[in-house]
Amino acid sequence: MSLNNFSGLEGEFSDYNKSKAVILPVPYEGTVTYGKGAAKGPSAIIEASKNMEKYDIELDKHTYKVGIHTLKPIEASHKDPQSIVNEVHKASKKIVADNKFVVMLGGEHSITTGLVKAYKEKFNDLSVLQIDAHSDLRDNYKGTKYNHGCVMSRVREICPITQVGIRSQEINEEKIDKKRIFFAKDIHNNDQWMDKAISQLSSNVYITIDLDGLDPSIMPSTGTPEPGGLLWYQTIRFLKKLAKQKNIVGFDVVELAPIKELHAPDFLAAKLIYKLIGYKFF
Repeated sequence: MSLNNFSGLEGEFSDYNKSKAVILPVPYEGTVTYGKGAAKGPSAIIEASKNMEKYDIELDKHTYKVGIHTLKPIEASHKDPQSIVNEVHKASKKIVADNKFVVMLGGEHSITTGLVKAYKEKFNDLSVLQIDAHSDLRDNYKGTKYNHGCVMSRVREICPITQVGIRSQEINEEKIDKKRIFFAKDIHNNDQWMDKAISQLSSNVYITIDLDGLDPSIMPSTGTPEPGGLLWYQTIRFLKKLAKQKNIVGFDVVELAPIKELHAPDFLAAKLIYKLIGYKFF
């Protein structure tokens, strides 16, 4: 368990060349404006993942057997957000070219743009599904276009987006397309929206999961824990349905800000990642 690998994997199941999935930790939080700690998210997720059972009851599979390689974290301290986005793009471009399924661990949400850009260069027919409490559609915030509050404006410049779980936004955020937003108030007590959301996505889909998209009753460890979010079983039902209908090319999980001695949110994030890797390959 001393290895700093996702799920504590060793040998052939963590070898880069043999692994289908690659974990890319990016412990960056240069533009966070409220609760701090997202830089500690990747290490907390990896530590929690070492304590998961590797057998998935729902899938009746040992998901780790697809191979999950964990890269060294991108050095992210004391850098501006645009530089980090560029570094993520540069690092992930090679991994994507190697036909790996990249799972990026944040860190703050601004990092998503770099990996989406790398996937867009491989898949012309790409769209992005965002699970989040916030629409993140400001064009510029706190002096930069690469603030975490601007991330989906930058992503939308690369490819179409569909947003799920939104319950907080500025009225003047740029060019909000309400037809492509599934507000939490409309979806929390039913699954009728799922097929419509999936139908908006192209054949190749990248998923970005800001953990504050989940309800703070199960995910309090975020900088902005907005009430009224998605719960566990609805979230995985949606992701499973998505995986059956579309080709998920990669995903990220961002904005975990660990709380000392509160391990459940870290474990949830690790389990969500493992579950989504399983949905992708099984």
